[in-house]
Amino acid sequence: MISTFLNRRTLIAGVAATLATPALSQSAPPTSRNTAKFVAQNWQDHFDTLGVAAIVADTQSRALHFWKGDVYRVYPTSVPATDELTKRGYTEIVRKRVGPDWTPTASQKERFGWTYMPPGPENPLGTHAMYLSWPAYLIHGTHDTRKIGRPSSDGCIGLYNEQIADLFAITPVGTQVRVI
Repeated sequence: MISTFLNRRTLIAGVAATLATPALSQSAPPTSRNTAKFVAQNWQDHFDTLGVAAIVADTQSRALHFWKGDVYRVYPTSVPATDELTKRGYTEIVRKRVGPDWTPTASQKERFGWTYMPPGPENPLGTHAMYLSWPAYLIHGTHDTRKIGRPSSDGCIGLYNEQIADLFAITPVGTQVRVI
């Protein structure tokens, strides 16, 4: 009787924990790398008005915060690998693309020998990309889920592919962005 009760309790607790975290993908690896560090944000602390929507990419807690009307979502992210690669400040989403192709920057070509990459599973931009007004800086997906929760990019903010698809669908061009 007691072992049956414990098994049911364990099962119910596991299901409840899964259902309580809708922003995290079922296929995503454990998020202990960064979700405990998430710091709550309010858009009013960063912008004068909500505008069409707002994003705060917090490079310290490795979380992206999104607001649009009554919608507020938080996503775990990858962040730039070093402070030198991190651009902070205000920008906005200027265009969006499903199935982006990727051309490395001149410094990436020089450092790593990387070349143009068409859309597909090897593309470092994942399945969706949102381009910022800063050249060569994006919010995009990644096929390499090990990067999420870690400083691992050359400047971009990366999300799990399932989560960038969700964010992409609700984020209009013109969304204001602040990277802190």
